[in-house]
Amino acid sequence: MGWIIFIVFTLLTRIKSENQTCKLIGQTGFIEFSKEGDLMIGAIVSMTSTRKLVDSGYQELPKFYCTKWNNRELKFARTMIFAVAEINRDTALLPGVTLGYRVYNGCGTENLIRAAVEAVNGNDSNSCRDRIQAVLGHSSSGVSVGINRILSPLSIPQVSHLSTCACLSDRRHFPTFFRTVPSDRFQISGLVQLMKYFDWRWVGVIYSIGVYSEEGTAEFVQGAKKERICVEYRLPYSRTSTKSVTTIVETLKTSTSKVVLLFASLYYTKLLLAKLEAYNITGKQWVGTEAWITQGHLASIERKSILQGAVGFALPKTSIPGLGEFLLSLKPSDEPHSAIIKAFWEKFFDCSFSPSNTSVQCTGTEDLKTVSSYYTDVAYFREENNLYKSVYSVAYALHSLLQCQNGSNPTTGKPCVNKNEVQPKFVLEHLKYVNFTTKNGAKVFFDENGDAVAQYEIVNWQMKEDGSVEIINIGKYDTSFASEERFKLKKGVNIVWGGNSTEVPRSVCREPCPPGTRKATNKNRPLCCFDCFECPEGTISNQTDAPDCFKCPPEFWPNEKRDRCLLKPTEFLSYKEIMGSLLTAVSIIGVFFSLLISTIFWTHKETPIVRANNSELSFLLLLSVKLCFLCSLTFIGRPTEWSCMLRHTAFGITFVLCISCVLGKTVLVLMAFRATLPGNNIMKWVGPGQLRLGVLCFTLIQVLICILWLTINPPFPHKNMRHYKEKIILECALGSPVGFWSVLGYIGILAILCFILAFLARKLPDSFNEAKFITFSMLIFCAVWITFIPAYVSSPGKFTVAVEIFAILASSFGLLVCIFVPKCYIIIFRPEQNSKKHLALKMQQKAAI
Repeated sequence: MGWIIFIVFTLLTRIKSENQTCKLIGQTGFIEFSKEGDLMIGAIVSMTSTRKLVDSGYQELPKFYCTKWNNRELKFARTMIFAVAEINRDTALLPGVTLGYRVYNGCGTENLIRAAVEAVNGNDSNSCRDRIQAVLGHSSSGVSVGINRILSPLSIPQVSHLSTCACLSDRRHFPTFFRTVPSDRFQISGLVQLMKYFDWRWVGVIYSIGVYSEEGTAEFVQGAKKERICVEYRLPYSRTSTKSVTTIVETLKTSTSKVVLLFASLYYTKLLLAKLEAYNITGKQWVGTEAWITQGHLASIERKSILQGAVGFALPKTSIPGLGEFLLSLKPSDEPHSAIIKAFWEKFFDCSFSPSNTSVQCTGTEDLKTVSSYYTDVAYFREENNLYKSVYSVAYALHSLLQCQNGSNPTTGKPCVNKNEVQPKFVLEHLKYVNFTTKNGAKVFFDENGDAVAQYEIVNWQMKEDGSVEIINIGKYDTSFASEERFKLKKGVNIVWGGNSTEVPRSVCREPCPPGTRKATNKNRPLCCFDCFECPEGTISNQTDAPDCFKCPPEFWPNEKRDRCLLKPTEFLSYKEIMGSLLTAVSIIGVFFSLLISTIFWTHKETPIVRANNSELSFLLLLSVKLCFLCSLTFIGRPTEWSCMLRHTAFGITFVLCISCVLGKTVLVLMAFRATLPGNNIMKWVGPGQLRLGVLCFTLIQVLICILWLTINPPFPHKNMRHYKEKIILECALGSPVGFWSVLGYIGILAILCFILAFLARKLPDSFNEAKFITFSMLIFCAVWITFIPAYVSSPGKFTVAVEIFAILASSFGLLVCIFVPKCYIIIFRPEQNSKKHLALKMQQKAAI
């Protein structure tokens, strides 16, 4: 492109020199259609394509000849002619002024730029007066870039109908460029929104070589990145490189993305699709740009597997009254000097104007309505509408320029000019203020970048069995609305997707991280190819693609999926569970046995075995054992403030009462033995009153300890959430550990003291050997509570309470069984031994020994 611009500036320099005589160097004669008028506009089109170089061996400058014909560009040229004729018939738009035109045709960037230079120079080679006021075109963004670099220094406005490259919106480099087609900046924004709407986060891009595709692809990648849409690959397609096709095919077959954006001009799209026909490309959702998405002639049976379900952005289709009839009324006689029209005619009707034995003779009167081609497709118009608006834009700018009120222009406030004083720079100034509505209802104005309002249709290709295609309008994208309302799909429209599926294809590198996991970026892969990690224990994530997991509140715990915090189940020893029920049953059984023994003792209270060793202490001991069995029930059930205080104090007091009674019986055995010794009257000091007082004093000490404990720092209900992470243990906190261990320690001291005394008295003479039984009971009691301490400390949750209850029950049964069961056995099964006679005989035997 650089060397082309250098040549152009050289030409312009020659134009301005030599006493202002205009002289062109090199190939000229690009003008194809023209009509003179008071004010002239030019158009650059490419009705021909595929250049062929003719080299004359340095005898003269080389020339390029074009070998193919472009129906679409012919349609553009004829649309411009129609619009100019319509404007000239309108007496209100440019009254007293006729608008003329010159249409320049060329193929290849170099010839098109030369055509632009010829348009700027004018029709008269000996004068610089015959100049155009504005240039229309070109369709190609790359060509428009080159043309505007020539027009901008001369302040000549250029209005394009199809150059969409966002780069042309840069007013620093292209200050005279305007367009009635939306900038690719808007289309790219729409494409990003389309992919975001369907959640296509993993896409591929194929683009053609050239400014339009390269700039558009680069901007799409940037826009997609902002919306967290990743591009798996970007593949350039070159018509001269076989390797590029091979690379594209291999990538399409191996890539994981299901969506492919084809950002290419119509020319390159035709070439690429023709190459892809030979390969089995299936399962891809193609997305197209306005350059090719409405070109139904691209469809064929061979391409059905590729293009079925393609979606993309298209220029809105509209009707232009009278244009269809005008296009179909074309005859070679309308442009008798145009070789191109004759060439098109021969192509349309497969005939020849030159006598030939192999072709049908053209008459020039054939009917275009019988021909099926892009040119004769006049059901509706898309790109042609933009060219139509371009012509009217220049006409309205001229209309505004020629207005005069009180000697000044009402738009700019500058002095009035007449039609003979019009200059391109004036037209350029007034184009900025253009704001009108065409006959078909299209509103036209330009923003500060020379861009028009972007309006697109979202279309869907629905191909039939014969390879034809129906292009269905499924929505719209209109930048005149607020951002959140621009993209809209029609309701109730059936959309066909790639692979002839009725379901929207999924195209993601990695499925979103579900709740219960967190999303982590993989530094070695694109942003969309993230990793999902399960939330650590105790944490959750309750949304998709959560960046982090967070902890549940203390009283909550994650569910199995780790996507919700559930209230932790509370655990305590309940009457309803098996363990609680068994312990309750054992406690009740203990109470029952205590009552049974009490009943037996009461009914035989006058017998020697009951009266031995103070029956009053026996009944008090039985009462305390009952209370021990009953106090174990306070440990079962939901802990409350009162139950926590009751269970520990009741346990401590009843057990001290129990041990005090046993201690009294033990002391009584020892004193009784001492009393039998000659001269010892100790029994007068150890009577029932002293024993009662001793039991009371021992018990009151424990009561005092409990009162201090409850006053200073009593037990209280506590939710233990440290032992188990997934559940809450409802327990009674000790409050003051010193208080608890003081209560327990006091019981232990009494028990050890009782055990020692009973052990010392185990072999003393005793009618019913009660000291021996007390020794056994205290041995069991001490063993149980010594074992209780490590078990209590190490047991988790409700098992701590169970261990404590078990210790209470075991020690209570130990006392009950060891002290009272042997006596009950004698009372019931050996009544002969429960008599004074038997007792006297036994005493005599012991004395003899």
